[in-house]
Amino acid sequence: MKPARKITVHVRGDLLDRAQKATRAGVSETVRKGLELLAASEAYDQLLKMRGKVKFSVDLTELRKDRDR
Repeated sequence: MKPARKITVHVRGDLLDRAQKATRAGVSETVRKGLELLAASEAYDQLLKMRGKVKFSVDLTELRKDRDR
């Protein structure tokens, strides 16, 4: 894990207020959460591109047998 970096960010007050209300967290945690969501959006985009292209051969009966154990 890379070391943390200290940054200065200029953000509209109303945007920060709404974001903090949504996260119920302080400024730093709210900014971290927003950055994590933005970074994850690339992975979501890649998964959406795969939609309908991946074939699964799943036997539901076999899966359910595992549940009973």
